[in-house]
Amino acid sequence: MDFVKYSAKTVNDAITQAALALGVSSEQLEIEVIDEGSNGFLGIGSRLAVIQAKKKFSLEGTAVDFLKDVFRTMNMEVEIDVVYDVDEKTMDIDLKGDDMGILIGKRGQTLDSLQYLTSLVVNKYTEDYIRVKLDIENYRERRKETLETLARNIAYKVKRTRRPVSLEPMNPYERRIIHSALQNDRYVVTRSEGEEPFRKVVVTLKDGVKVRDNHNNNRRRYGNSRGGSRNSHFEKRTGGRE
Repeated sequence: MDFVKYSAKTVNDAITQAALALGVSSEQLEIEVIDEGSNGFLGIGSRLAVIQAKKKFSLEGTAVDFLKDVFRTMNMEVEIDVVYDVDEKTMDIDLKGDDMGILIGKRGQTLDSLQYLTSLVVNKYTEDYIRVKLDIENYRERRKETLETLARNIAYKVKRTRRPVSLEPMNPYERRIIHSALQNDRYVVTRSEGEEPFRKVVVTLKDGVKVRDNHNNNRRRYGNSRGGSRNSHFEKRTGGRE
């Protein structure tokens, strides 16, 4: 970002003007004083203070500037909150505003695309890879809970039918959630099949696993009970003679 000139009665006033114009605090500005200005004598020969300023470079600012440009193009007002952990090399970005469903998209596809692009922009300026996570009003946690519930339901279906089940295509992040949810299941195993973007998770029974069929067991118990009643009735009527 290039320097921009600002002028006011005093240097401090010019700095305040620059901070407001650039949407940052004065601590986040790189400032050069061109003219400190002068009150002159009895108002004669007075000059305005002149500075040039620009935002200090930061990875957080880079991410925010990129997203602001995107949202400005979409005519959307979005609040952007960034938490950058230097030690963990992670950047968590939370978005808030109206009509956030547009930014989430179908099964989070738009949100994933925004996250991918933001990650490219951020990592362009750093040697160490920064893991960028973009979220909207805790959508990812809610989606994670939904997928974990789906995984358990699919596992139950596989155990009951003894047939593999293929899920709809998912991105790598969502596939990992399914794999993780079922990794300790005693009866089923998961694997990914296909090529991106149509790669999907398949849930199957583990080799050699025998699952008790409660449905058939119930039928047998029910049938035996009814059969026993018929035999008893037959014996009462015939005295046990055929």
